[in-house]
Amino acid sequence: QVQLVESGGGLVQTGGSLRLSCAVSGINFRLAAMNWYRQAPGKERELVAGITGGGTTNYADSVKGRFTISRDGKNTVYLQMNSLKPEDTAVYYCNTYFRTPYWGQGTQVTVSS
Repeated sequence: QVQLVESGGGLVQTGGSLRLSCAVSGINFRLAAMNWYRQAPGKERELVAGITGGGTTNYADSVKGRFTISRDGKNTVYLQMNSLKPEDTAVYYCNTYFRTPYWGQGTQVTVSS
């Protein structure tokens, strides 16, 4: 079965950095588009960044210039988050699609002021 397992979340101060990882199994990772979503308390889940199998990326306006999505050639997608702000505080979810959407369990990112 398809499994997505996030890691790398934590507590950081404003201006700090974190690198999230999502290990993927059960799909042809090299062909699958991968996404990072986040959901803050009381807010809707929103798309943060995406990357296609070919490496094309897209970002939410709120994170452009600060976040970078990437993937290795094997099974992991990353989200490098720099210049973090309190507004980035959320649970971050890895996502892909193979006949149906798949989600990781989420990893908490908290940015203190």
